[in-house]
Amino acid sequence: MTPAFFRRIAVRILVDADACPVRELIVEQAKALQIPVVLVADHSHHLEDGYSQVILVDQGRESADLKLANLMHPGDLVVTQDYGVAAMALGRGARALHQSGIEYTSQNIDQLLFERFLGQKVRRAGGRAGRLHRRTSQEDLAFSQALAKILRQMEQTP
Repeated sequence: MTPAFFRRIAVRILVDADACPVRELIVEQAKALQIPVVLVADHSHHLEDGYSQVILVDQGRESADLKLANLMHPGDLVVTQDYGVAAMALGRGARALHQSGIEYTSQNIDQLLFERFLGQKVRRAGGRAGRLHRRTSQEDLAFSQALAKILRQMEQTP
């Protein structure tokens, strides 16, 4: 049983909107279900979709992440590619989803954080960790399906 302080009051989607390639997919589903969306980004981004609440923060290194952390409540869904933000979301009783469609959970977050640590260590030593690739329509589909599944589950949770 979920403790009372972790029970969902209302579904809300918080988006780490700096360089987020799935904003339109999120807004499309949220609008259809009348779920509020909050986009958090630094001032260097222009984010206006006519539906979402947009919160712009200073261009500091972790400004958007810290603002997201302060907005998180139990029952929120946080969409981010940042494992640290995802860990904070889980710790606050929110759910977290990566832009690839993978849900962050208590079962996978430690491994993901450790992999991030190793990648940072390699980069500090002058190496290259990971690789960038062009986003595919299959990734968009995987994200859309994962988002729809989580939103259905959240609607059914008392």
